[in-house]
Amino acid sequence: MRTGLWGGVLLLLLSFSARAQQAYLQGVVQDAGQKPLVGATITLQDKGISAASDPRGRFNLKVEPNTRYILVVSYIGYQTQREEVQLLPNETRFVTVELQEENSQLTEVRIRGKSSDDTREQVSITRLDPRLTQTLPSPFQEFNKILLTLPGVTSNNELSSSYSVRGGSFDENLVYVNGIEVYRPFLNISGQQEGLSFVNPDLVEDVTFSSGGWQPKYGDKLSSVLDIQYRTPTKFAATVSGSLTGGSVHTEGTGAKGRFGYLLGARYKSAAYVLNSLEVEGDYRPKFSDIQTYLTYDLSPKEHRAAGLEPRTQLSFLGNIARNNYQVRPETRETTFGNQFQMMRLLVGYDGQEQMRYTTYQGGLRLQHAFTPYVNTELIYSGLYSQEREFRDLESGYRFCDVLPTPGVSPFNRCAGERGVGTRYEYSRNRLRAALQTLEFRTTWTPSSRHQFSAGIKGSQEDIRDVLNEYSFQDSSDYVYDLSSLQSQQNLSSKRYQGFAQHQWNLDSLKTLTYGVRFHYWSVNKQLSVSPRVQYAVQLPRLPDWSFKLATGLYVQAPIYRELRTTQGNLVTDLNNQQSWHFITGSEYRFKKWGRPFKLTAEGYYKYLPSVIPYDQDNMRIRYLPQVNATAYAAGIDVRVNGEFIKGEESWFSLGFLRTRENLTGDSTITRDLETGQVLKKEARSYIRRPTDQLLNFGVYFQDHLPNNPTLRMYLNMVFSTGLPFSPPGNLSLRSGFPGPSYKRVDIGFSKLITIRGTENADKLSLKSLWLSLEVLNLIAANNVISYNYVRDLNSVTYAVPNYLTGRLINLRFIARL
Repeated sequence: MRTGLWGGVLLLLLSFSARAQQAYLQGVVQDAGQKPLVGATITLQDKGISAASDPRGRFNLKVEPNTRYILVVSYIGYQTQREEVQLLPNETRFVTVELQEENSQLTEVRIRGKSSDDTREQVSITRLDPRLTQTLPSPFQEFNKILLTLPGVTSNNELSSSYSVRGGSFDENLVYVNGIEVYRPFLNISGQQEGLSFVNPDLVEDVTFSSGGWQPKYGDKLSSVLDIQYRTPTKFAATVSGSLTGGSVHTEGTGAKGRFGYLLGARYKSAAYVLNSLEVEGDYRPKFSDIQTYLTYDLSPKEHRAAGLEPRTQLSFLGNIARNNYQVRPETRETTFGNQFQMMRLLVGYDGQEQMRYTTYQGGLRLQHAFTPYVNTELIYSGLYSQEREFRDLESGYRFCDVLPTPGVSPFNRCAGERGVGTRYEYSRNRLRAALQTLEFRTTWTPSSRHQFSAGIKGSQEDIRDVLNEYSFQDSSDYVYDLSSLQSQQNLSSKRYQGFAQHQWNLDSLKTLTYGVRFHYWSVNKQLSVSPRVQYAVQLPRLPDWSFKLATGLYVQAPIYRELRTTQGNLVTDLNNQQSWHFITGSEYRFKKWGRPFKLTAEGYYKYLPSVIPYDQDNMRIRYLPQVNATAYAAGIDVRVNGEFIKGEESWFSLGFLRTRENLTGDSTITRDLETGQVLKKEARSYIRRPTDQLLNFGVYFQDHLPNNPTLRMYLNMVFSTGLPFSPPGNLSLRSGFPGPSYKRVDIGFSKLITIRGTENADKLSLKSLWLSLEVLNLIAANNVISYNYVRDLNSVTYAVPNYLTGRLINLRFIARL
């Protein structure tokens, strides 16, 4: 009996000892230029142990101590490297493997391994090279503009950083920077009044974008996820850039013997040069600026750092201060519209000014700790404080007339007859203060290469104080109409609780199943929502170049403050959460053409929204209608082909087809008598076009260079979208009743890269390269329409007068790297 007991104890101790005496081999795979190689195969020869490098080139292997292994690292197009390794008990060793390009002719080898972050395993996932965002020709070098060349992503406004994804609104998109969610201003107008978007292109290391069907670990929105990773610096670097529309400066480096890393960036945007091309002439004084920093500190033990391992415990801080000040004193406006048979002109004179100020402070503190190489945790505290002001004292007198369009007939191209005269006055004093605090805990457990479990919980406190005081009216021939007045003061304090759990299961080397669930509770409407989600990806052995994907799930968006507020300034607090069921199927085909890699992706999707909050677009401001119940759907197909059409330069073509409709309670069509104006018939309407409905979207991003001189390059950014519907705001019977014109824009840039020699010393502060670019914005001088003003003539007929966007502009840019 005792022998058996002591034998069991001895066996248990030996078991614990064997478990404790494990060893771990970690490392990074890179090329001769220290660029990480993603998807490299790392194996222990004849042992059946293998792994694949992640997007940072990292890998991790669990090995037996006191055993000799032959480490084999291979990657297509590079020479295979072998190295003998032997680790001591409890040792964790970090190795750097540098592969050399293979110059000899190789026979084709197919490797069917995959990394856990491969886009083949996830639905609607696109990875972008962050360097492309710095050279993309656009008016303000906004990071989000690169997204508009992707299928399913649209924005018919080059002055705005907002975007719509697969028929969703601008407020349905999640944005994360290093795991911290960032927010848009609450009162912001989507146009020339916008400041800088949060993401600073100078600091970005990795970009992942999902247009639907994303995993449960991401938050609660209806349309998309943009996941940005700022880099952790390893050496000193700096850049200075500038153009006719603004500039930026950034610096990065390390300290405290490599334990401390810092990124610091500042941007300035002056839109006066661009806004002076608008129809409204005046004194534009837009000034937008921000300062961002990302700080990291390695709290790992000294012996851990001495071994060159990844940080076991790391503390990081992300901070941002943004100041947006838009001021304009408009003077005159002249707009001619119509067709060749009937042309009209609106002449406007202004007196007064418009001023908008947004000051936002955002920050996040993140503590990451790895208990073992297989168990990682993180604790995130983040906060937001925003002060927003809108001041407007603006009076305008207008003259509305016919224009004779026939050449040779007097008065050709001049006002030939008055249709109406009048004045309009707008006054507003709006103020909003918002304070948000969030605490989140996440953990990831990877017991083997086949299983990964993740879970997290998040709580947030929101406090908003909103004061609205505005009115406006029109006076036509001493008759005042369209008189509107709004006075409101609202205070809203609430709590949100969110959480998720998910499991990624690699059924074998070719099949991956990811499933999980999220929950969301908001104290205002007291509604608990549970969102199940599942993804499945498979590669067939007979079709190794193809992968096929399926995804479905429920996506929930609890109302944000703007969605609760009616056009009269009241809050609808018993509003249900918005919901969207995603059904997505797609495939990915990787092939070679001209000896270079290409990828073709195609997805079909259907989104059913049993509960959605409709909105009106009043000029360039979104006004939600929470008092109107609505359901909606969106269906479409997205196709994208990307690769090296020119050797060494990634380009892509995107095509999307979309149909999105909504059904509003109380929506109806009215038939009136032409003479008396009496209502003859009133019929309820079923599904009508949503404000984001665009049948066709086509985007191109193309790069080229001179064959014998790659330092001379060309960048082309082209977007075409069919027209959006429009209607007078506040009139449900005419909602989306008129088709708008198409949106088309071509931006092109020509650049020269000058490399300064004799700067091999990385620690020496000196100019290393200079990038110069000449850009032609809106190359085809398209007259794109962003919104409409509605003017009534002497016969009480209302006309929609288009507001046009920017014309053709020349921009000069430079980027100096230190």
